Amino acid sequence: MTDSVTYGPDIPGEADLRLLGDLRGKRVLELGCGSAAASIAFARAGARPIGVDSSAERLAEARRLAAEAEVKVELRQGDLADLAFLRADTVDTAFSAWSFQYVEDLGRVLRQVHRVLKVGAPLVFSLPHPAYCLAEGRSYFDRGPHDEAGGRPVFQHTLSDLYMGLTRTSFRVDVLLEPEPLPGAQRSGSWTEHMDRAPRTLIVRARKEGH
Repeated sequence: MTDSVTYGPDIPGEADLRLLGDLRGKRVLELGCGSAAASIAFARAGARPIGVDSSAERLAEARRLAAEAEVKVELRQGDLADLAFLRADTVDTAFSAWSFQYVEDLGRVLRQVHRVLKVGAPLVFSLPHPAYCLAEGRSYFDRGPHDEAGGRPVFQHTLSDLYMGLTRTSFRVDVLLEPEPLPGAQRSGSWTEHMDRAPRTLIVRARKEGH
């Protein structure tokens, strides 16, 4: 799907949550873009998207999908904190969906995102809810790494880790969401029975303050 922006499995997307606002003419940075479905949707909405991902294979797929959609998406391969190609205070919005779970030193990423965002601009991101591990029988305080099925290590960030990381890098949190599963909707391949009892996804919007 390259015509909508999703935040996680089996929950409302941007069309319902409206966290990003009007993106027409805006420079939008997607961190961990994968095949760039969100960036393509941003381009279709009139934005100027930039997608960053560490995987050459996923970026190759992103280029193919962008060409099929006949939109322009700037794509960069690298670590999510490697944003030296962007000047300070030049990005209108930063976005990441379920990619920060692969980042061990999230503070390093947040510092770079803060540098490139304009003052007052939002960083909107989602990641697996840190409390969901309790439904799976793991410790809330076990920050990992955990091996995912695809072989990529996953790092758990507690709520206090996230909040302190954001405030220490001069972000102000203005939205914190724990979306419930969509009632009556067809369940995705990611659905588990635990998702009826515990939030699977955490969504945060934070705005850059000062320099």
